[in-house]
Amino acid sequence: MSTATSLLTAEDLEFLGRPLHGFLSVAGGTQPPQPRPVWFEATAEGTIQLITEPDSLKVRRLRRDPRASIVVAAPVDERERWVSVAGRATVEADGAHDLCSRLAARYWDLDDRTRAGDLATMLAADLSRVVIHPETVHRYAY
Repeated sequence: MSTATSLLTAEDLEFLGRPLHGFLSVAGGTQPPQPRPVWFEATAEGTIQLITEPDSLKVRRLRRDPRASIVVAAPVDERERWVSVAGRATVEADGAHDLCSRLAARYWDLDDRTRAGDLATMLAADLSRVVIHPETVHRYAY
């Protein structure tokens, strides 16, 4: 059954706490949305945050129009379930490297030397944190 609210529920937060990929879309003016897979974190405050490079296309678009959405779905071997969050996004200069470290530990085995090296490369880069402030949350569970 599909439902809609303006807040993430405890069940949403539990689902979004798993190492799943989200598909982020940002407003593109006359261009159609072009979703991209991203790592993300749902916060206790009910926002969704992710990392990106400060000069990325998504950041440039968000600076012109702050509307964004993310859709997260269960893997194909599970019952159908998804959560979609849409709202205003902010681009933050602080906290991106800490978020990057948390996300890497969530998505990768950092005991793997290659992945640990990948994380070190990411942490050496300039990063921004994108925060989606939910205005509409849709969910479906079968």
